[in-house]
Amino acid sequence: MNRLGLGALIVLAIVALLAVVGPVLWTIPPEATDPIHGLAGSSSVHPLGTDELGRDMLSRLLHGSRVTLLVGLAAMLAAIVIGVLVGAVAGFKGGWIDAMLAVPAFFFILVVITVLGTGVGTLILVIGALSWMPVARVVYGETLRWKTAEFVIAAESLGVAGPRLLLRHILPQAIPSLIVSATLGVAFAILTESALSYLGLGVQPPLPSWGNMLQRAQLYVFTAPALAIYPGLAITIVVLAFNFLGDGLRDALDPRRRR
Repeated sequence: MNRLGLGALIVLAIVALLAVVGPVLWTIPPEATDPIHGLAGSSSVHPLGTDELGRDMLSRLLHGSRVTLLVGLAAMLAAIVIGVLVGAVAGFKGGWIDAMLAVPAFFFILVVITVLGTGVGTLILVIGALSWMPVARVVYGETLRWKTAEFVIAAESLGVAGPRLLLRHILPQAIPSLIVSATLGVAFAILTESALSYLGLGVQPPLPSWGNMLQRAQLYVFTAPALAIYPGLAITIVVLAFNFLGDGLRDALDPRRRR
């Protein structure tokens, strides 16, 4: 893995560690309000200050990281499962995957969330179920590419059944591209959750997420810019780290890229 990918992996490991251990060590409840000390600056009690309701920003960032990462990872897993199944079958048998790629995923998600309501579980299911098309496109293309390879034709001529041929000989060739697609999927899910929460359709207060922290912060962007800087910076760092990690893993796993 290249240095950039390794650095991204270290950053994500630190973020995951903070998400797991941080709320245990920093015990101020993220929903505890103190209006008298609203919009307070950094202090020994509140190292990152407080929001407009006097809630501790550090606590909300740590608890919000759990929600944001949970939605991103779980939605990605759902999208991977659906995308691999659809893309592999469509590529091997011939199908309609290109038509599905014309669906504008974010706006479709926006409509479904509006109908079904909000909540972490709903976000995971909807984002995962409606963002599998890019994964399917990757698997579809790789399946088309490798199903005419000589070793696949040889296995087929020896009587290897279609499902076994797909699982043992074709899909393993798609792993490097699939890993990149998966990391991009996590980044997309995190950005989608943040956008939905920013619009008031995602994770609802008092449960914090980086997205809904930005929603209220827009009202104080000039008087208390730190309210927007902290969650915005967290989202940016994590999304970039997943992208760089995907590139690093692709270089490490694809033998054609090794030098």
